[in-house]
Amino acid sequence: MFSDFRTRPMTAADMTLILDWAAAEGWNPGRNDGDCFRTVDPDGFIVGELDGAPVASISVVNYDDRFAFLGFYIVRPDMRGRGYGWLTWQAGLAHGGARNIGLDGVVAQQDNYRKSGFTLAYRNIRFAGQADGREAPSNRRLVNLADVPFDELAAYDRSLFPAPRAGFLRAWVGHPAHVALGLVECDALIGYGVLRPCRQGYKIGPLFADSEEVANILFEALSARAVGPIYLDVPEVNPAAVALAEHHGMTPVFETARMYTGPAPAIDLARVFGVTSFELG
Repeated sequence: MFSDFRTRPMTAADMTLILDWAAAEGWNPGRNDGDCFRTVDPDGFIVGELDGAPVASISVVNYDDRFAFLGFYIVRPDMRGRGYGWLTWQAGLAHGGARNIGLDGVVAQQDNYRKSGFTLAYRNIRFAGQADGREAPSNRRLVNLADVPFDELAAYDRSLFPAPRAGFLRAWVGHPAHVALGLVECDALIGYGVLRPCRQGYKIGPLFADSEEVANILFEALSARAVGPIYLDVPEVNPAAVALAEHHGMTPVFETARMYTGPAPAIDLARVFGVTSFELG
């Protein structure tokens, strides 16, 4: 049954296909996600192929020797229930090795993830709203992230993410189709956010801020650059983040189970108002 099945690293063409699969699943990937995601760990993006045709995918991106994040676990609909997904899953976990692996999985699959050693930490909730391009209130503390010394940005990001991700961060905030803004006070960064175009509308992520006020200023400034549907993925355990989304008329449309194979990283979730992405953490 499996004699003509194998797993291998994705090519750029594979990534384009898998992003189409993700869109078909309703995950609404960013239009330029493939360009940015593969900057982290290209070998961590794995495709399972049968007779030379992709039938399954997974990513287990190794950020360092202690932390990895799992995403893009998809089996082509006509190939489900045949074991190809499980073989691809095992290849992904093998790539992660002994690292603490995180994921954002659909809640209905929690029991299956537990069988592979994952434990629930909390839920992330996707909120959806409508951006009308209305001009945000001016604020002298708002800056383009390109004007913030990269080392300062990377240090701030590291305080709110389980591992260093400088290469990804450069690509994410520097992509010409993305809008990346920060808020500074006394010459120190106190929050930042990124807006990116998606297959449908826009997503804001990450949205990291030292307070709800800072997060609100950044949210308004970023959403003013968009017209149409806008999405924010919020850790449910941060009530201020939930309140921010609700304040802007956003409503829940989807949720995930954030799970880890090891202890939940010691991140100050009270400062996480928007997740970077469900695929890379």
